[in-house]
Amino acid sequence: MSTLTIRLPDDTAQRLKQLAASRGVSLNKLMEELGTTALAAHDAEIRFRAAAAGADRQGALDILDRLDEADARERRSAR
Repeated sequence: MSTLTIRLPDDTAQRLKQLAASRGVSLNKLMEELGTTALAAHDAEIRFRAAAAGADRQGALDILDRLDEADARERRSAR
């Protein structure tokens, strides 16, 4: 297991601590979950783009745009 030190604005760090507490997990566990989620989304996008390269490229990109919009709405509603 690796240790990673990151610099965050104080208000961001405080909000992340509050989010972790509201979920009943440690800040470390929250960051692990967020990192895993980000990597899974990235991997899915890469696979999807590769599959889309041989298919309806614009249709696939339109789907990705809709997924991005849905994700943004979800993040806004979580605030």
